[in-house]
Amino acid sequence: MALNDENIPHETKVVVLVIPSPAQSHLNQLLRLSRRIVAHNIPVHYVSTVTHIRMVTLRHQNSTSDIHFHAFQVPPFVSPPPNPNDQESAFPSHLIPSFEASTHLREPVGKLLQSLSSQAKRVIIIHDALMAPVTQDAINMPNVENYTFHIFPAFIASVYFWEGQGKPPVEDIHFPEVPSDEGCLPAHFNDFLSSHSYNEFQNSYGDIYNTSRVIDGPYVDYMQRHSGGKKVWALGPLNLLAIDKNDSTGFRHPCLEWLDKQEPDSVIYVSFGTTTTLTDEQIKQIATGLEQSKQKFIWVLRDADKGDIFDEKEAKRHDLPNGFEERVNGMGVVVRDWAPQWEILRHPSTGGFMSHCGWNSCLESLSMGIPIATWPMHSDQPRNAALITEVLKVGLGVKDWSQRNALVSASDIENGVRRLMQTKEGEEMRERAMELKNGIHRSMEEGGVSRMEMESFISHITQ
Repeated sequence: MALNDENIPHETKVVVLVIPSPAQSHLNQLLRLSRRIVAHNIPVHYVSTVTHIRMVTLRHQNSTSDIHFHAFQVPPFVSPPPNPNDQESAFPSHLIPSFEASTHLREPVGKLLQSLSSQAKRVIIIHDALMAPVTQDAINMPNVENYTFHIFPAFIASVYFWEGQGKPPVEDIHFPEVPSDEGCLPAHFNDFLSSHSYNEFQNSYGDIYNTSRVIDGPYVDYMQRHSGGKKVWALGPLNLLAIDKNDSTGFRHPCLEWLDKQEPDSVIYVSFGTTTTLTDEQIKQIATGLEQSKQKFIWVLRDADKGDIFDEKEAKRHDLPNGFEERVNGMGVVVRDWAPQWEILRHPSTGGFMSHCGWNSCLESLSMGIPIATWPMHSDQPRNAALITEVLKVGLGVKDWSQRNALVSASDIENGVRRLMQTKEGEEMRERAMELKNGIHRSMEEGGVSRMEMESFISHITQ
C-alpha cells in the first residue's frame, strides 16, 4: 500500500525513488536526503516495508508530509532479540531476517517503477548499496537511472579500493594505517550477500556519499578519479538540513532539562547506536569506569533494535551495579529509552562523545564540534574510527580493533573519559573539532562547497 497518493502530474520532468535498507541508520540517512531533494520541488517516493516505514516516520520528528511513502507488504519475518554473547562478531545478525524480507520488495518496486516511468520524463532511483537487487528491473526502462547511496564516508571506499590495487604510492593523499576488516562482518552475513548477488546489480550512473569535502575531500576526489567515468557526489552531512525542532506536542526529553543545568562542555555523551547490545559484564565495567572518572555523563543503555521494533515482547532491562544510579545522582543520567541524540550533541553542555563510530553518529558529532572517544563494534565502524583519530585527529581510541573480543576494563573506560574531557590533549581535540564544525557549517551556506555539491546533483538529475 502507498501511504500517500502515488499519482504525479503528467508534465513532471523528474521524480526520485528512494530505497533504503531496513536498518535505522540507513533509513534515517536516506530520509534526510529525501527531504533535501523535496526542498528543490522534486517529488520523492520513499519505499520500504510496512514495518520500516512505520519505524522511520515514528522516529523522525521533522515534517515528512511532502514525501510519498510506500509501505509494501513482505512475507512475515522472525524478529529475535539481539545476542550480546555472539562469539563470532558484534554484528547485529538478528537483523538478517528483516534484510531477507526486504529482498521481496523487487516486485512491488518494479510495478511502482513502471507507473512512475509512464508518467514522468525521467525517474531517478537512489538506493542503498544493499538494495541494488531490488532495483534490477529498472535496466529495462529507458527513462530510469540508478544511483548508489553509500552510508559510509568516501574515506572507507577509497581505502578499500587502494588496498585492492595493492596499496600503490599516491602522492596527493594520505592513507593511514587502518584496522583489518577481519571480524567486521560475520560469515553468515557475507553468505547472505552472496546468495542474493548484491554485487551483480551495481549498474549505477553515479555514487553518492553522505559526507562533505570539508571532512574527507581528498578521498572523494580519489574515488572520482577511479570511478570509471561515473559521477561522485558528497551530499552531506545530511543531518544539517535544518535544526530539528521539538515535536508538535512540545515534549522535551528529561535528559535535555538536566543538560540545561550543566556547565558548557562538561558532559560526555555515551551511546553505542541502534545495532549494538552489550554483555552484562561490559555494562558493569562501563558503569564503574564512568563512576570512577568523576565526569558528568549521559549514558544511553538500551539493546539494539530488533528487526521489528514493534514486536510486543519487551526488551531486556539491563541491571546496573547495586546503588550505581543513586551514587551518580546529579553527576550522570542513564537513558533507557529512545534518546534525542542530535539534540544532546548540539547542546552546549555536551563536550565529548563515547561512540561506536557508526557514520550517522560520527557526522552528527563532527557537525557539532564534539570530539569522539572511539569504540567500534562492527561493519564500517573500525575504519570510521581511524578517520576520526588518524586523519581528522578529533578523537582517541577507547577500544582497539585488534582487541575487539576482549572486555574493556573499567580503568580503560575511566582513562578514555578523563583523556577526552579533562586533559590538554582532549581540549586540543575539541578545538580541532570546533574548527571542523565551523568549516562544515560554512560549506552549507550559499557558495559553500557542500551547497554547490547539492546544486550540482540537482542540476544533473533535472537536466
